[in-house]
Amino acid sequence: MKKLISTLSLFLLVGVIAVSAQCCNGATADNSTSTKVTCAENQKSSEVKAYYFHATRRCATCQAVEAVSKEAIKEYYGDKVTFESINREEEKDNPLVAKYKISGQTLLIINGDKKVDLTNDAFLNARTNPDKFKSKLKSTIDSMM
Repeated sequence: MKKLISTLSLFLLVGVIAVSAQCCNGATADNSTSTKVTCAENQKSSEVKAYYFHATRRCATCQAVEAVSKEAIKEYYGDKVTFESINREEEKDNPLVAKYKISGQTLLIINGDKKVDLTNDAFLNARTNPDKFKSKLKSTIDSMM
């Protein structure tokens, strides 16, 4: 029984060390010339970004999703959250299209490794109930900050 507990403790210790190393991969061991980056600072450095992927030909709803998203993000966050509209047909080589496996109109909110797809909410509400969509967009971004 003691051997099992020792083995589990060892695995736990190795796991904690691995997580710490990944969190602080921007930290430096040399204090003389570089500034240390703590785990908290490293995590805060990522910013929330909104990407709207669309086709060249767009319907009124597609245009409303972009307009309402852009307006709400500017209104609520100013320059703290970036919004980028990407024509996936004209920018086929855009690395974001491949990274997120985009094949249709898509609205993504990204912060580091976190990704929230708001496409359904956007298309259901951008034209008919923009306030409801803005509220969903704001609560999603707030939860990611």
